[in-house]
Amino acid sequence: KTQVPLYLSSNRVTQTLQSLLPENSRFSFVDLGSGCGGLLSHLAEKNRNGVFHGIEAAPLPFLISKLRSLFGAKNCAVTWGDFWQQDFSQYDVVYAYLSPVPMTALWEKASKEMRPGSLLISNTFSIPGVTADQSIKLDDFSNSTLYLWKI
Repeated sequence: KTQVPLYLSSNRVTQTLQSLLPENSRFSFVDLGSGCGGLLSHLAEKNRNGVFHGIEAAPLPFLISKLRSLFGAKNCAVTWGDFWQQDFSQYDVVYAYLSPVPMTALWEKASKEMRPGSLLISNTFSIPGVTADQSIKLDDFSNSTLYLWKI
């Protein structure tokens, strides 16, 4: 239905995202299609100064992710639903590991809703026609690249 399969972020992606997050100041982070919640729960545990939110539409990954968030860090919450209905203006960092299909629409939504200075990060999939401000090539099992756009 969403045309987005379940992709799992590698430990290398988690470590790189960790290095990009503020160390001392408060921030909010959303994982669009948070899958089983591994990335989200790890980042929430390591970054107590952040508030982490995951959104997942697939029932089984959502259930796993929800259980992780219930028994994990208190600064992490997961909801079941459609991230297209979520207002991106409340987040400092929006992370997506989707597919090529929704990337143009994601950019349209992000550029309308995200606050100036916030950060859109995509794992593996770039936005057609929009040059990333930074790209970070990772040496992991899926040969990932993180694309970053400062809004």
